[in-house]
Amino acid sequence: MKQNVLKNPLLYLLILLFNVGCLSDEGTDVTTDDDGGVTNPVEFTALNLMDYDNGSRVMMQAFYWDVEPRFEWWNTLSGKVADWSEAGINRIWLPPATKGQSGGYSMGYDVSDYFDFGNFEQHGTTPTRFGTREDLENLIATAHENNLEVIADIVLNHNSGGGLEYNPYRDKETYSLFDETHGNASGMFNRNYEDFYPNSVSNYDPGSLFYAETNLDHHRERVQNWLWKQDNSVAKYYKNVMGFDGWRFDYVLGFESFVIKDWLAEVGGFSVSELWDGDPDLIREHIEATGSNAFDFSAFYRMEQAFDRNDDLTYLTRDQVWQTHPDKAVTFTANHDTEKDGNIDNYIESSNKLKAYAFIMTHPGYPTVFYLDYENEAFKEQLNKLILIHNTLATGDLEVLYTDEDEYIAKRKGTGDNPGLIVYITSNSSTKRRTIATGWNDVQLMDYSENSTYSPITGEDGGAQLEAPANGYAVWSVMQ
Repeated sequence: MKQNVLKNPLLYLLILLFNVGCLSDEGTDVTTDDDGGVTNPVEFTALNLMDYDNGSRVMMQAFYWDVEPRFEWWNTLSGKVADWSEAGINRIWLPPATKGQSGGYSMGYDVSDYFDFGNFEQHGTTPTRFGTREDLENLIATAHENNLEVIADIVLNHNSGGGLEYNPYRDKETYSLFDETHGNASGMFNRNYEDFYPNSVSNYDPGSLFYAETNLDHHRERVQNWLWKQDNSVAKYYKNVMGFDGWRFDYVLGFESFVIKDWLAEVGGFSVSELWDGDPDLIREHIEATGSNAFDFSAFYRMEQAFDRNDDLTYLTRDQVWQTHPDKAVTFTANHDTEKDGNIDNYIESSNKLKAYAFIMTHPGYPTVFYLDYENEAFKEQLNKLILIHNTLATGDLEVLYTDEDEYIAKRKGTGDNPGLIVYITSNSSTKRRTIATGWNDVQLMDYSENSTYSPITGEDGGAQLEAPANGYAVWSVMQ
């Protein structure tokens, strides 16, 4: 039988001091035998996150405005997709892949020929800004080899780059003639003034923020056939010939919801709509009307208000689409448009980007990483950690545990054997600590983002003092 330390006060004091040190510094627990003797301490180790897979992944926006070098972008991406897949990315979103009016300088949003992927000479170039059709086909094949889906950016309303013709519905000449010698060298989906508003089918013009005189009329059966219905439609050609797996619908405020609903009924695939409005109810209405996912601009603007404009983290609790439609909300911190926007309320400052990523990577929704953020060496290591955390521990119901102007603490409650996580974000210039009821009893915790080396042990009631580094974040979970 081991010696009873209670009969030797000096020995008991030494062991007690040793055990306290272990509890606070070494990550151990202490047990005793039936006679009160001290047995070997129990050591806690970090979870191997690779043992956990919650089925969630992350999308990469694989471009920014005016990508460089011109004519090489598809090849550039081909060299990156293997690493992205390894990091936990499962989809890449490409810019509009066909020829625009600006030719070799076009980012594709001034769409001219829906079937010229860089294989026809027009608008001063054969390749698109991004490369040749062969380069694109190689990129899609390489992505598929690495288990990545490829998302096509689709512009379904405004066209640009046609030839002049007299338009009787506007009683003037308009650039509405698209054929083999006027901006549509492929000869597929030739268009004229009858295909745009107004025409013999639609005697009104809903208007458009872009190229109003060449705004496609989706009520025309011929337009529907060429866009999604017939076998060689844009939708079916992109899916069945080019190998695209899904769709990012550009500027959905410019056309009616039935277009997306009918498109998806015809060809399916993952989809996400760009409805640039911070009103979550408008985005929800679009989701319900189309069945498509949508970018959660309401979450984007709540983050911008919380971290930048108002410096008040309580904005993170305000109404956002992911709160009611977690399976349909595509969350993001930046995109090609916001990053070049001159309005300071339309982008999140670089100094606050990682806190915003910590928010979307730990909360419900499908997060998107912006290419320039991921390729920023100051961000990349942390983004990889956050992606891993998202794909493993970010699961279960969400509960906001505490919030005020400079602190935000929320828990994902986990499922089954997955313990979930607690994210602690602060905008304070000093390290913050707060005692929280974690729900994890008698266990040591660690910050899996590795921004804090603090490692508290919870009590029998699950209470523990958690920490967030100054103007930063920590993502807490249990050790084993």
